[in-house]
Amino acid sequence: MNWSPPTLADVLRAKASIAPYLRPTPTLERPSLDAALGCRAYLKCENLNPTGAFKVRGGINLLSSLDDEQKARGVLAASTGNHAQSVAYAARLFGIRAMIYMPEEANPMKVAATRAFGAEVVLHGRDFDEARRAAEARARQEGMRYVHSADEPLLIAGVGTYTLELFEVAPDLDVLFVPVGGGSGVLGAAVVARAVNPKTKVIGVQAEGAPAVYLSWKAGHRVSTDEVSTFAEGLATREPFDLPLQLLPKLVDEIMLVSDAELEAAIRLLLETTSQVAEGAGAAAVAGAYQRRDELEGKSVGLILSGGNLGMTTLKRILEV
Repeated sequence: MNWSPPTLADVLRAKASIAPYLRPTPTLERPSLDAALGCRAYLKCENLNPTGAFKVRGGINLLSSLDDEQKARGVLAASTGNHAQSVAYAARLFGIRAMIYMPEEANPMKVAATRAFGAEVVLHGRDFDEARRAAEARARQEGMRYVHSADEPLLIAGVGTYTLELFEVAPDLDVLFVPVGGGSGVLGAAVVARAVNPKTKVIGVQAEGAPAVYLSWKAGHRVSTDEVSTFAEGLATREPFDLPLQLLPKLVDEIMLVSDAELEAAIRLLLETTSQVAEGAGAAAVAGAYQRRDELEGKSVGLILSGGNLGMTTLKRILEV
């Protein structure tokens, strides 16, 4: 399918759609974070959304657009956790039945939160991609509206609103670092950046242990991996999605990789300098900026803290160094 990228107008419409349900998240500036990264850093705290992650913006925008027949049939999604909570939260707002497929070893905190929002959770498969294929088959079988985690222009327009809020605070960003899992967040960010300040360099940050999007972006064609190996479940995809695969080369300047050790160090840095809790995926932007800190001196840098749904066991392990 040939996709047209969402426009700034789509993001502005999304802003109006989600405004009754979500407040803007804060953008933090901390001298101690500036010192660690060697730049003027603007941290966009999407961990402070009601689901603890950025994706709820897209869920509300998309589900608010469904017609009565689609709402009556219900929605179905697959997720490692944050997209699950997004769809569940939005479905509860609009009185829609929601079924979510999640991997068998999904983050227990995210599973519990998804159920608490009223969704039916089906645990299936060893990873996200196995859960996704089962979910797509179930949606076809039951006639439910399948909500893809990235191949949804309305979802991308919705999540793009966080970058719109960031540019309202810092319109002259030199660089914007954004975590990359499926790619919806970085696409939304790039759509806004290209329209508001084309000089802003947009850099996606992916885990070394789950590099499918990075490899595909670099090769110029689809590259899938047999396995993923990262504790950051929000980055753990083996296969790139169609819409990001088509649009990322047009909108994003660069995609880079960070190790799990760098993600863990970024989680500690964020706690020490901003008192914010980031999950593995949520810390990717800071990990990327820290890796590139020698190049950032004197620059204004945006950092998307995309989520804070970090389990206590994982947090304890990361802090015990």
